[in-house]
This record gives sequence, C-alpha cells and structure tokens, in this order.
Amino acid sequence: MSPANETDFSNLPLRQIPGNYGLPFIGAIKDRLDYYYNQGPNEFFKTRVDKYKSTIFRTNMPPGPFMAPNPKVVAVLDAVSFPILFDTSKVEKRNILDGTYMPSTKLFGGYRVCAFLDPSEPTHAAAKQFALSFVASRHNSVIPIFRSCMSDLLRELEDDVDSGKVPENNFNTHSDKMSFDFVVRFFSDEDIPSKQTNLGSDGSKLFDKWLLFQLSPLMTLGKKFIPNFIEDLLLHTFMLPPILVKSDYQKLYDQFYSSAKRVLDDGERLGLSREEACHNHIFVAGFNSYGGMKILFPSLIKWVGLAGEDLHRRLADEIRTIVKSENGVSFSALEKMNLTKSVVYEALRIEPPVPFQYATAKEDIMIHSHDGRFEIKKGEIIFGYQPFATKDPKIFVNPEEFVGDRFMGDEGEKLLKYVYWSNGRETEEPTAGNKQCAGKNLVVLLSRLMLVDFFLRYDTFTVDVSTILLGPAVKLKTLTKSTWR
Repeated sequence: MSPANETDFSNLPLRQIPGNYGLPFIGAIKDRLDYYYNQGPNEFFKTRVDKYKSTIFRTNMPPGPFMAPNPKVVAVLDAVSFPILFDTSKVEKRNILDGTYMPSTKLFGGYRVCAFLDPSEPTHAAAKQFALSFVASRHNSVIPIFRSCMSDLLRELEDDVDSGKVPENNFNTHSDKMSFDFVVRFFSDEDIPSKQTNLGSDGSKLFDKWLLFQLSPLMTLGKKFIPNFIEDLLLHTFMLPPILVKSDYQKLYDQFYSSAKRVLDDGERLGLSREEACHNHIFVAGFNSYGGMKILFPSLIKWVGLAGEDLHRRLADEIRTIVKSENGVSFSALEKMNLTKSVVYEALRIEPPVPFQYATAKEDIMIHSHDGRFEIKKGEIIFGYQPFATKDPKIFVNPEEFVGDRFMGDEGEKLLKYVYWSNGRETEEPTAGNKQCAGKNLVVLLSRLMLVDFFLRYDTFTVDVSTILLGPAVKLKTLTKSTWR
C-alpha cells in the first residue's frame, strides 16, 4: 500500500482539528479515567478515531490534575503525521520525554539529563555526544558480554522447565536479572560481573524502584483488589516523593561513579562536569537500556513464541547455517541473517517498547494525515501514540498480525522508514543534533543476539502471555532442546 505523498500534500483538504478538552479540570479527569479504567489505551484512541473520523484530534492525556498543569494535546495516530514529532526544526523536546508532566530532577541528582533537553540547549550536544561516543567505544565488547549473560539466562530458564514447576512471568524475572548484569558489565570500564559489585542481586530492584518513581503516572497496576479510585489517587494525582528512592539511587550513582572512571573522563573532555556525566550515564544505563530491555525482551519472546514452529524452524535454519559458515557469531554473521533482522523489526513495529512521543510546536505548523491537512498552533503539545502509527493499515498489510518476514526483500525494506520505535525512523541514525535514541543500533543488535542464542540452543518453545504494568508478562512453558552443533 502507498500513503498520500508525504512531501506534497497541498491537494488534501484543510480541516479543523476535531475533538475537545471538555470542561476545565473535569474533562481531564474524565479522559484519565477513560484511559486507565473505563476503556484502556487502545480503546481510548480507537473510539475517538471512529468518532471524529480522523487520526488527528484533540484530547487530554494523563496524568492531568494535579500532576500536569496542561494535559491538552493534539494526538497524531497515523504513519504520515507521526514524524512531525522528530522534526526539531519545528517542534521542541524540552522537559517532555514522559509526557505532559516532568519527573523531579531530584531523581537525576538535580540535573536535567540529556533526554529532557531540547537540541537547541547548550548542554544537549555534549550530553548526546557523550552517549554516542560511549556506545561506539564498547563496540567490540557487546557480543561477548551479552552472550555470556544470555548463557546464564537460558540456563535458569531450563532449570525452571526441567523442574516441572515453572513460575509465573519466569522469563521477565530472569530477563530483568540478565539485563541488569549486562548493563553493569557493559557500562563499566571493564567487564565486571554484577555479583562483584556492592549492588549484588538487588541491583535490578534498585533500577525498578527508580523507574517506578519516574513512570508511575503512566502505569496502572491492574490489581482487582485495589479500587480504581485509590490507585488513581496514589499513582496519577501526585508525584511519588523522590526522597523515598534517594538512597537507592545513591547506590547506583556510587557504583557507576567508581566503575566507569574512563567513561566519565570522556564526559569531562566533552564539557560536562564529572557529576553531570555520571547522572547522564546512569540514565542511559538505567532508563534507556535496562528500562527498554525490561519491556522489549519479553515482547520479542512473546511474539516469536506465539508465532509457532514454522517461524522457529526457519529462524533456526538461517541462524545455524550462517553461524556455521561464518565460524561463529560475529557482526558479519548477524548482518547476513535477513529473517532474524526482519523478526526483530516486526517485534519493534507491532509492540514498540516506548508507546508515546511528545513535542511542543515551536511555530504554527501544518501537518497532514492520509486524507487531510491540519494546522497546529505555536505552543500546542503534540502527542503520538506509536502503536497506532506503526500499525497504520494504509501502510502495512494485516497490521495487527505478527509477520516475521515482513521486512525482507526490496519491498519489505522500503517499509522500514515507518518503524518509529527509536524516536526516529529506522532508516535514520542518531546524532548529537537530534533526539533519536543513542542506543538505537545497540538495541537491534541485542535483540538479534537474543534470537541467535535461543535458536542455537532450542528448536522451538511455547509461552503463556499476560500483561503487567507497562508491558507483557511471559512464561516459558516448554523448551525443545536442539541436538544441532
């Protein structure tokens, strides 16, 4: 399918943006209750798209009162309007990473770390280059460190299955531990196993608690025994006090300050203070990396597991054939695994690990959907719900279906520009001057490596899936070991 021309849309009709914000205060509360409890996110947006006959409309976005002074947004929910959120010549990304609220800077040592900076701010280029340079400097360490961590993960999963007593959400539990181990080892000067740090087995819990204090306004616990109005009051009305996580964050700070000395030296050379560099390093390690893996890895295994044995057989054949011909797992081997790459892109498309994007219009700007043009005024907040944009039926055939080979071949590769998970197009690269994720290519690489190690070791596997907080909960039920070597 082909969308309306993305550069020449002057023939589309000019329309007023439909929708409204309701009565002051009351409208925002009503939309919040609809979003979390009465409808849920997908139904919340679907009913409004159907009502307004438009993928661009006005609404309130949570959390609203009393946490966010201005909950009013213009929602963009299709593949051709969504990229306005990446155009920093027209939109500002200041203090809007998480949405219409800003977490307390006390959670980041008093600093506004790079993710909350707009590229026009003086510190942004140095902070972003610091992250980019670090990722590049660890290029040769990625594969051996991650595969070592994956070996531990797979062994623990096998122990669960072999025991016949598989705990609920066992993949998430072991994956979180593996992700933390990887982050500690990768983000340090040397390959230091997490068990040799002062954080021990509680390290992932420190990150989890810190993430909760940032993202609680976007969560619902889904606990039937907690009345909705109590949860709404606790999570969505007032920010959780940063003082309650101060000591946990200090432990993380002390760990990275001592284990990443050469990394922080580089931050100082780029113009950051050592303290600011460390807080930025923790954010990239804990929020961008560990937080992203916490959602992405269960999602990847969920979709591949549900896809069934035919896809598993094809993945195993490709991975084993190339690993044998290349004499091991290397960057060149991974690059030749076209189906494996496509499966990772498809997982990122169908369930993006970060579902929201926000920006503020710097000027009056004209945007368009497939069938209309709309004017957004300077100062208005633009909100994008990514799962709708990356499942746009005018771009993707059978968009709600997981199609492992969707991005293979010339036609499949053309669709990659509509995969937006990284705060940018998959066909673009992060730079010091944009807001695309500094670890974009690292995330794709780690996801491929996870599939490689799974299918070097197993022929197939089955999963049970449910939902927790911001992502899927995955239980590995069976693992069929391979005799291939």
